[in-house]
Amino acid sequence: MRRWQGERIFFGGDYNPEQWPEETWVEDVALMRRAGVNLVSVGIFSWALLEPEPGRYEFGRLDRVLDLLHDGGIAVDLATATASPPPWLAHRHPETLPRRADGAILSPGGRQAYCPSSPVFRERSLALVEAVATRYADHPAVVMWHVSNELGCHNVHCYCDVSAEAFREWLRDRYATLDALNDAWGTAFWSQRYGDWAQVNPPRLAPTFANPTQQLDFLRFSSEEQRAQLRAERAVLARLVTQPATTNFMIGTGIKYLDYHSWASDVDVVANDHYLTAADPESHVGLALAADHTRGVAGGEPWLLMEHSTSAVNWQPRNVAKTPGQLRRNSLAHVARGADGVLFFQWRASRAGAEKFHSALVPHAGPDTKVFREVCRLGADLAALSEVIGSRVDAEVAILFDYEAWWGVELDSHPSVDVTYADRLGALYGSLWRAGITADVVHPSADLSGYRLVLVPTLYLVRDAHAAALRAFVEAGGTALVTYFSGIVDENDHIRLGGYPGAFRDLLGVRVEEFFPLRTGERVNLDDGSIADVWTEWLHAEGAEVLAAYADGPLPGVPAVTRHSVGAGAAWYVGTRLDGAATDRLVARLVTEAGVRPPVEAPPGVEVVRRRAGERSWLFVLNHTGEEVRLAAGGTELLGGASCAGELTVPPGEVAVVREDVPEASTAVADADPAPDPRDRAADAA
Repeated sequence: MRRWQGERIFFGGDYNPEQWPEETWVEDVALMRRAGVNLVSVGIFSWALLEPEPGRYEFGRLDRVLDLLHDGGIAVDLATATASPPPWLAHRHPETLPRRADGAILSPGGRQAYCPSSPVFRERSLALVEAVATRYADHPAVVMWHVSNELGCHNVHCYCDVSAEAFREWLRDRYATLDALNDAWGTAFWSQRYGDWAQVNPPRLAPTFANPTQQLDFLRFSSEEQRAQLRAERAVLARLVTQPATTNFMIGTGIKYLDYHSWASDVDVVANDHYLTAADPESHVGLALAADHTRGVAGGEPWLLMEHSTSAVNWQPRNVAKTPGQLRRNSLAHVARGADGVLFFQWRASRAGAEKFHSALVPHAGPDTKVFREVCRLGADLAALSEVIGSRVDAEVAILFDYEAWWGVELDSHPSVDVTYADRLGALYGSLWRAGITADVVHPSADLSGYRLVLVPTLYLVRDAHAAALRAFVEAGGTALVTYFSGIVDENDHIRLGGYPGAFRDLLGVRVEEFFPLRTGERVNLDDGSIADVWTEWLHAEGAEVLAAYADGPLPGVPAVTRHSVGAGAAWYVGTRLDGAATDRLVARLVTEAGVRPPVEAPPGVEVVRRRAGERSWLFVLNHTGEEVRLAAGGTELLGGASCAGELTVPPGEVAVVREDVPEASTAVADADPAPDPRDRAADAA
């Protein structure tokens, strides 16, 4: 992949000069320089202006914008401008419009009003990419290319006849024969057997539950169609330009149906858009999870935060403004967790359009505002942190995440609608965050050998190879935790017979003969004092040690939490939905057993993450509380320039970044003997 970082951490946002008269552009560049902005994304939604009618291009405005930015020392991430087609495309080619499962046509007037399988859209969009890339391949302002924008945000699934034929072609490539498709889809059930490829359609609106494997394959196909657009545009760029290329993923913002783990190899830099959930009082924990997941998609490499907000967004039910200091904490939390660039949507708040109430670096009230003053402070902070560019985040814990498992676990006709993929993921991650433990969120195919602890939340669908890799990790001395409704089906959504949890049954030393989901509001008590809800199971310990059993509910005396020694390691299983306090206690036991420690001991509500490059390390401390905190650290605090000899003081709501004097000097209980590495036991056993 091509190197993408500059000499400073990238800072800026989407710049949409087409929304403003040209006399505003000069002021924009002056304000960018004042704020320390060094990168803006340009042209994302400019197709209708660049190509006002088919084949006629007008580049004069964009020429002037790029020249002005370059003269001002502002680099450009130039968009291919294909994110939303102009009205003339749908007017001339109404067959390009997407259809919902119920047959309704989605019309122009918003954005992304196109069928992702449309050959007409593909042809016209690639012609635009060719024209833009040819003209600006050597423009000195352009340091990066931005393919489309948030691919699949609004049109990930299309059920039109064009998509149906593309789906059939995808299925032919996957299965080769109808016999193989019928076997994979289990079409012997409900008289669904297909005798001709022409009979196969997307899972359109049906009288009752659609075939689950048909649904799963359509979700795979739809993700791949969006990825195909990315790859097609990237191929044009590869012929014409030398700068790195990216597109903005949407990890951690509720986008479910795009398998970003499979997309990462198609970009030079993994970039992500992230927006807080305003209704969540602990949205900073969700931010951390999204950042750790983005880093996992990037294979542990630094990544680019392409969009987030300076304050309120415009599309949630109640768009809450950020409090003083929150903009800075949010942005630097992304940097702490691996971002080498911090960009926003957008530079100047719009006067018109659907996002006119979305916050920006320059608000409607202008630069004499809280937001712009905080933007300028952040620009100075990022300039002071340039030395962390290229460093990686320390993490000894991995959480396995698979989009296909997410799709599968939330299909219809399952034991309980209360079992959702994000639930245990968020609960376990939150417990780690409160314990001060950093985690990589990685695909089940990732190399697990560098971790001490692996958490496996609700991995309903799992392949044989991934189950085997988890077993090898445990046998080598690692500690693993698997939660309920994991390992249940194979990649075709077929039940793994012989007792649940299927693929993990032998590893865990348990066998579940029947699920006992709980009713709404029903709770059960465990004999260790824990409280649980949603889910119980008729579980038999077959080699595992029982750590807790149900004290009441439908299964009194039946095991609920177990631990199984395997090789030099141990595999834990939780067959119920523990409440928050019990989950915290469980995670505390796991990290202790695995020998995992936080970078430093910190009070509740204080986030601490370490980035490292060789022998150099940087400690990021984010105080999310209203109290001053003190913790062990030694080195130079980069945002203030002061040295700290053994103790760091961080005021309420503030952030500190320490270049540590000695690697590991600030680890918790520095003088104590280190906890044994469970992987060492594997070497001893060998």
